[in-house]
Amino acid sequence: MAGRFEGKVLFVTGAARGQGRNHAVRFAAEGADVIAIDACRDIETVGYPGATRADLDDTVRAVEAHDRRIVASVVDVRDRAGVVAALDDGVAQLGRVDVVSANAGIAGFGAAADLTEEAWRTMIDINLTGQFFTAQAAIPHLVRQGDGGSIVFTSSIAGLKGTGFLSHYSAAKHALVGLARSLAHELAPHRVRVNTIHPTNVDTPMIQNDNLKTLFGGPDLTREQYAAAMTPMNLLPTAWVDVDDVTEALLYLASDAGRYLTGTALPVDAGLIAK
Repeated sequence: MAGRFEGKVLFVTGAARGQGRNHAVRFAAEGADVIAIDACRDIETVGYPGATRADLDDTVRAVEAHDRRIVASVVDVRDRAGVVAALDDGVAQLGRVDVVSANAGIAGFGAAADLTEEAWRTMIDINLTGQFFTAQAAIPHLVRQGDGGSIVFTSSIAGLKGTGFLSHYSAAKHALVGLARSLAHELAPHRVRVNTIHPTNVDTPMIQNDNLKTLFGGPDLTREQYAAAMTPMNLLPTAWVDVDDVTEALLYLASDAGRYLTGTALPVDAGLIAK
């Protein structure tokens, strides 16, 4: 039985690990070929290690294990020309692009009064401008193809709710909602839908690192202690959601099941927004 995305192509950023890798592999399991990019390096203002080329190679192998094609490149989403070139090359090899997962992002925290200019600019450049560059690179292909498509920005619960000590992160994630809703208007005549996903904490290296643990009791917390400290954030009794929970939302928004959803902000938040 053919998958939901047989004959389709996914373009995903931040694909070397975490949510991005999971999106790539799950779409491949559903029949899609994949165009994948990741910066594959540490980011100066981020307190946890970045992905590596070896991580991206693991994504390639995982996609190919589903007998699907993948075109993977080391590109930082802040590099507009690089994003355009990587996508153009992927489309040249795979024939098209149908789903855009603008997923690449970083996390960081600090009191607003203490944030350095570099920390602010890096957060905005990656989490907002880089996502815009991703969509901008894809729009000409989606319009030219003439048969619709889907762009999904990975935002956050911090894109729907103010969060202390995350002013730069929350500003970028809120801005993605406005960007998506504006693009939804522009692209509706071309049957291209644009939405945002808003996860609570997700069980990835962005959360599972000593730097963030310091906010919840210290870097020596066990996984169980860390989970106990994080659980009260959510309405449902869980510390974090799994990458599959986010991918399921992406699959829904990008598939025919979500064909009439555009300009929508979809929480995957264990009830955090309602709390």
